[in-house]
Amino acid sequence: MSSKLRVALLCAVAGMPAACATPNEAAPNIGADFGEATKYNAALQTIDPDPVYPADASQPGTRADTGTAAVKRMRTDNVKQPQIMTTGSSSGPR
Repeated sequence: MSSKLRVALLCAVAGMPAACATPNEAAPNIGADFGEATKYNAALQTIDPDPVYPADASQPGTRADTGTAAVKRMRTDNVKQPQIMTTGSSSGPR
């Protein structure tokens, strides 16, 4: 392939994106608030590294007595067995 043909081909390919960048009249108009739901969901799932708790709310670590008792039961093999619960509904697969 000659160098003139390569240069011509390269120029043709380089000019393509500009030709494809024209707006499409059939495309719907996107509002200014496009993507707000995604931003809102991301904000909900982001952990606050320095949370502020109300004075009357339970603070992190206030139930240490419950956790301590559970660890003691686990270490001494006295783990509480889960309770079996029934719903009272008899509509199920038969």
